[in-house]
Amino acid sequence: MIILLSNDDGYRAEGINILFKSLKKIARVIMFAPKENHSGSSSSLSLRKNLEVLKVSHDVFVVDGTPADTVYLGLSGILDVTPDIVISGVNHGANLGEDVLYSGTVAAAIEGRVLDMPSIAVSSLGKNTSDYKVASKVTVDIVKRINQSNLPSDTILNVNVPAKKFEELNGYKGTRLGNRQRSIPVKKQTINDNRSIYQIGLPGIANDAGPGTDFHAVSNHSISVTPIHIDMTFSSVLNDTKTWLSK
Repeated sequence: MIILLSNDDGYRAEGINILFKSLKKIARVIMFAPKENHSGSSSSLSLRKNLEVLKVSHDVFVVDGTPADTVYLGLSGILDVTPDIVISGVNHGANLGEDVLYSGTVAAAIEGRVLDMPSIAVSSLGKNTSDYKVASKVTVDIVKRINQSNLPSDTILNVNVPAKKFEELNGYKGTRLGNRQRSIPVKKQTINDNRSIYQIGLPGIANDAGPGTDFHAVSNHSISVTPIHIDMTFSSVLNDTKTWLSK
């Protein structure tokens, strides 16, 4: 198996480097990661600039671009091999609910949907070395399990690992995305009458967080595994939309 590994925190981030070492025990791992931190960049592609790719060591490539750029390039003929699966992470922080819309970590995994195996985005709710080691151990286990799954190849698994010791985790939970309340208002700093500086507010607290959601799973110390898909069609209202438009 050949794994293409990326993230959104940048190639120097501790999470991806711990995961890189862990995955190398079961497969060949090729890291294609951003040069800098691109958290919150979603699926942005750099369409108006050239992208520099630097090989820093064996199977480690650094891209001066977004997380989506890195996987796009890694799957577009630069390599002399074709990866079997894309894994993104370990992200430094959770990606729950609508976080997936903004997450560069999830976006990198989404770019891997063209391969023959489901992609995996892994996030740790903790931000310490021990947390990344636990999340990496979980990821290795999921990769082993995924070979026996019947999941469609264009599935993206969004995995969130609580900040607990491995033996304190309450196993896996297959979940749906919950959602949050509105984000905390932006912070404003007035420079003068014509100029102001704004800082994006923090995510809102969990709103839809009942049983079955990713929020509920991690709050009960379970590993949340949410299958997501690129098709964003609101299927349950599609017929109503057709009826409304036909009038």
